[in-house]
Amino acid sequence: MVSLKFSIILLSLFSLAIITQAQDLTYLKYKCPKNYAYYMPNSTYEANLNLILSSLSSNATRNNINGFYNVSAGQAPDVVYGMFLCRGDVSNSVCRNCVTFGTKDVLQRCPMVKAAVILYDECELRYSNRNFFSTVDQNFTLFMMQSPNNVTVEPDRFNQLVATTLNNISTRAASAASGAKKFAVQQANYTGDQKLYSLVQCTPDLSTSDCSRCLEGAISKLGDCCNRRQGGRVIFASCNFRYELYEFYNATAEVEAVPAPPPATPSPPPASGSKTSGKGKERTILKTVLGTSIPIVVLVFLTASCIIYFRRIRRKETDEEKNHRSFFQELRKSRGSTLAEGNKAELIDPMLSDSCNAEEFSRYMHIGLLCVQEDASDRPTMSSVVLMLKSHNSFLPQPERPAFVGRFMDNPEATASNFSVNEMTLSDVDPR
Repeated sequence: MVSLKFSIILLSLFSLAIITQAQDLTYLKYKCPKNYAYYMPNSTYEANLNLILSSLSSNATRNNINGFYNVSAGQAPDVVYGMFLCRGDVSNSVCRNCVTFGTKDVLQRCPMVKAAVILYDECELRYSNRNFFSTVDQNFTLFMMQSPNNVTVEPDRFNQLVATTLNNISTRAASAASGAKKFAVQQANYTGDQKLYSLVQCTPDLSTSDCSRCLEGAISKLGDCCNRRQGGRVIFASCNFRYELYEFYNATAEVEAVPAPPPATPSPPPASGSKTSGKGKERTILKTVLGTSIPIVVLVFLTASCIIYFRRIRRKETDEEKNHRSFFQELRKSRGSTLAEGNKAELIDPMLSDSCNAEEFSRYMHIGLLCVQEDASDRPTMSSVVLMLKSHNSFLPQPERPAFVGRFMDNPEATASNFSVNEMTLSDVDPR
């Protein structure tokens, strides 16, 4: 019995450590290409992949890798290519934690898939059976997100300021020495009391021309994602940019170009094939990231409390106020009007309107829609939800279609009968 209790305590502490580490990071998205090749358990490809992930994790602890590392292992058809890129302003410890956690997280999100990429605010991790080193893929947009709020002061001038600033620092980042950190930030004056903060970055294995071309492609997406928005972000496989009206990067991020490291001494090939790597150097920037699992407990408690509260309110509604349509049908019909127009406050229960902050309700509704998106890969993790609830400056991407929404027909005759004879509800079931 004592041994069992001790094991349970150890398991609980281990789970708590994992949750805490995950909360240190801001998860963005992962991609497992659909209809992509899969590998078999205990196969040569799996062995090479494990070797790659282990190498990425171990090299993330080094102080001279410039926040970037790529490595390959094995021989065709079982060769695996892998890399990580940490955001240019994060410290070595944050980079290490992000990569170490990502090597485990990506296998859980993309089991048995030969290619995957996972994005956090702090780092990007990618592997594939195809060589993607030193190449630019402008057709593969990994992530695109914008602020939910528009600028109100001279929006056209703001758009021009964003484009000009991003183009200027793109030139500076691309011109960094070969193998050096291709990263640049800049602040520019927008109004008397507001500044624009911008960041661009390329993987250090790109040439000057390729980095410029990659960032040009990303910046060309400004009109699609970020027109007049207070903040925006586009992430390609080999480069990315972000801008905000608040300082989202480390204030000491503006670093001098460092010389490229000397060529690595070739290492003996492993049993499953050859192994090559590319690396750089990163200056240590002190940054403390505190993780805690308390918000998880609080979130669960608040969720349960809200469910009980709204159930009690439901019981008080009169028969005339009841609506026979399901929540998803109503949500689908209102997407083009109430939600799309930003009038989420109209959805507030009249009994709560006096005590409910419309702006907070709109944000919570937005977060709720993100959590029920049809594609599970688009849904935020628990740590991301906690961050969204805690910070009003965090990004809120545009939610995609919720699961099962849009699969009902707008046929009033099909839903004309509200109740059966004995007042039991009737359901019109459509095949999936």
